[in-house]
Amino acid sequence: MPEEKNLGLKDVISVSVGLVLATSCLISLGQGAGQVGELFIVAMIIAMGFNMITMATMSELNALMPGVTGGLAQYTLAGVGPVPTIVLMVGGYMISNILSSGVEASIFAYAMGEVLGLPIPNYCWSVMASVVILIANLRGVDMFAKMQDIITDLLLGSLLIMGLLGALKLGTGTVVHQPAVMHPKASAVVPMAATAFWLFIGAEYAIPISKNVKNAKRNVPLGMFLGLGIICLVQSVLVFGFHHYAKWGALANSAAPHLLYGMALLGKPGQIWMALVSAMAVLSAQNSTVQGLSSIFSGMARTNLMPQFFGKTNKKGVPVYGVWFVFVAILICAYISQDSSDKISFFILVGSVFWMASYIMAHIDLLVFRHRLPKAPRTFKVPGGVVLSVIGIAGTAFMIANISTDPVERVQILALTGVIFAILFVYAVIWTKVKMRIPVFKPVPMEKVMAMENTLYYRIRKRRGIWK
Repeated sequence: MPEEKNLGLKDVISVSVGLVLATSCLISLGQGAGQVGELFIVAMIIAMGFNMITMATMSELNALMPGVTGGLAQYTLAGVGPVPTIVLMVGGYMISNILSSGVEASIFAYAMGEVLGLPIPNYCWSVMASVVILIANLRGVDMFAKMQDIITDLLLGSLLIMGLLGALKLGTGTVVHQPAVMHPKASAVVPMAATAFWLFIGAEYAIPISKNVKNAKRNVPLGMFLGLGIICLVQSVLVFGFHHYAKWGALANSAAPHLLYGMALLGKPGQIWMALVSAMAVLSAQNSTVQGLSSIFSGMARTNLMPQFFGKTNKKGVPVYGVWFVFVAILICAYISQDSSDKISFFILVGSVFWMASYIMAHIDLLVFRHRLPKAPRTFKVPGGVVLSVIGIAGTAFMIANISTDPVERVQILALTGVIFAILFVYAVIWTKVKMRIPVFKPVPMEKVMAMENTLYYRIRKRRGIWK
């Protein structure tokens, strides 16, 4: 019996916004605006446009291969082969998600330390929150499934109200008189667009719910586009608020610019308000990361793209090793980035590079399928032929090349990501040859990739001692 399609456009928007809008976005927003002022809104619009192109690409890929649990992993496996799949999925999704969640945890800890001022190290708050999420996930409990809409509405509503109060100069704090734009040159927008890119990453997580969405052909892409538009609008209003109540330089150097703004706008109540709402967002986002990554690892293990222990589940059906792996990795990143605005910003930019690289691969997958399967049925097709995909690749690559305004930091970011990608490439080649026993760059037929969703597929091949 087919599943009932009981989700509508509002649900898609809620999922898109809820998984994108997190406190690490508020860090990027505050630090980006702190460097160039209201000009950052232009950078945000550019970044939003490129993300919308990517969401259109993801929608068409999903229309070609509906229902696959690994998402981009399966698209790339069928498009360009196993090595790029392993490199981009581990680098683009695992590392970027873990880095962002580690940053989220450190921001949460800093906020609790600032607001409560208890005589304990801030890192203890990261550990406590992560342990709660670990226990809940191991028991198969989705902590925030029923609260996601409430959290999203609360966070969006709070940011909009706080932004409007600042933009209209209705706060209780002292109005700051400063230039609207720090660096009026158009050249300042390009690297800022790379910073702004982080504000819109992750909307594609709405695609897995498409099988339960009414009129998914229309509502899933439209919901993601509207979600990105809503995020851009709310955060633009917040930038106008920053202009009137928070000094640009202080925002750029703050480890928690949203708390700084809340304090400047409404005093201690404003700081507490921002801390409570962002705490809920942090817990929700980290919970989604633990669940999502452990499930992706499990799906990749079923297709033999990762070690098989990632596919093992406990009595609750939870991929236990994946959950533990993500938990430990998040705590390590949280420890490294704790209480440091520079490290938090650096980690966010590194995560952006990995995620942007995975988005480039999504566009490449689409170009490959457009060439190889031009007449394959699709419930959604990106308009304009291949033009938007080419623009998406070129624009995203340009942002990677200009990932930071600081030349030294830019070199460090690109060097670190380059080294990690090189290590992943070597691992992927060895894994493909030794474990998968297939050509490293030969695409796996689409029908075979989709068949890999069935656990019998791997069991039969394991029994025969082959993987073909």
